[in-house]
Amino acid sequence: MSLSFLLDNPEDISLSALKLIKLKKSILKRLTLTGEATIAELGKETDFSIPTVTKIISELIEESIIYETGKVGSGAGGRRSSQYGINPGACYYLGVEVKRNSISIGIQDFKNNFVKLSESISYTLDNTRESLFSLCSIINKFVADSKVPRDKIIGACINLSGRINSRKGFSYSYFFFEEKPLSEIIESQIHIKTFLENDTRAMTYGEYNCGAVQNEKDVLFVNIGWGVGIGIISNGQLYYGKSGYSGEFGHSPVFDNEIICHCGKKGCLETEISGIALERKFKKALENGSKSILSGRKAIDEITIDDIIKAIIENEDTLAIEILDEIGSQMGRYLSMLINIFNPELVILGGALAETGMYLRLPLRTSIHKYSLSLVSLDMELKMSSLGSKAGVIGACYILRDKLFYSA
Repeated sequence: MSLSFLLDNPEDISLSALKLIKLKKSILKRLTLTGEATIAELGKETDFSIPTVTKIISELIEESIIYETGKVGSGAGGRRSSQYGINPGACYYLGVEVKRNSISIGIQDFKNNFVKLSESISYTLDNTRESLFSLCSIINKFVADSKVPRDKIIGACINLSGRINSRKGFSYSYFFFEEKPLSEIIESQIHIKTFLENDTRAMTYGEYNCGAVQNEKDVLFVNIGWGVGIGIISNGQLYYGKSGYSGEFGHSPVFDNEIICHCGKKGCLETEISGIALERKFKKALENGSKSILSGRKAIDEITIDDIIKAIIENEDTLAIEILDEIGSQMGRYLSMLINIFNPELVILGGALAETGMYLRLPLRTSIHKYSLSLVSLDMELKMSSLGSKAGVIGACYILRDKLFYSA
């Protein structure tokens, strides 16, 4: 089986060959979206002749990419047509979500079903070569353990936080050591075609394809984790901006404080509204004598965001809930600006802090009603992420599908 046509450089291909590649991709797009189709249906939808579509179908069957699923139509004097569908095992997508203290990796088949998924693999994200090559080693081990043939994995999408130019394969927040694209460096280590994506944007696309989004076409996804980022779906399409840096909401300079953000500037939104802020404020409250279920269990400097979130979910810790309530109210105020600007149909809350559910949603929702235009906020629905920690890996696989099969 060969899927090399997905990776061919259009500049090196004749016009006639390029048209056939586009036809192959069109057929695969149709079958992945709707499941099955006849040659007549594919010919009508692609504007290619029946003989040409038949030839391409035969090639795809020979390459084990599609197969005949049965016959359709009336048998009363007429010839029944063959129907064709995608072979789930024809190829696989590899999605990787890189977080500060862990990695989640998944392999999906051609129909975007997981064949292997591992979450929260221990890992420390540092801006060093050692951390980068540790990431590659973890990916290689996961692929080897999956038993999926490496040559059947037609692409890998690596999600990182910060400024990602996914079109050129550069990350300007992590692992920017040389002029060579990071995607190429990783590809040379894992031997799979590699793409980069911003983590929040991948989470957004996961929710859009099989999560909280139903039929909405204009969506904001708010990723409230260690930092704060937003993903934007506009008219059913991911919005990137000129170079792919859209969504850096957490670095809006809205506070007049002296707290230095990890981006190097002062007063960024995420210095007061984020997991970083929750941890800092919680520890400061304990140092000032406030009590929590975590008091005495750990040294104050050893308490993490995960500990605080767990204390809220499992123990309804009063101190943690009070601080989160303050953060949710502030987030709602600043999020109302985006709601007024974009007028979205749907806003989705995701990321680590969203795991607290109503403890974040209620103060945020109240604040949105208070600060946004009534006609705009009443026209919008607010939901929690339905994919949770899997959103990024799922989104990465769907982004791969689109890049490889849906591009013209």
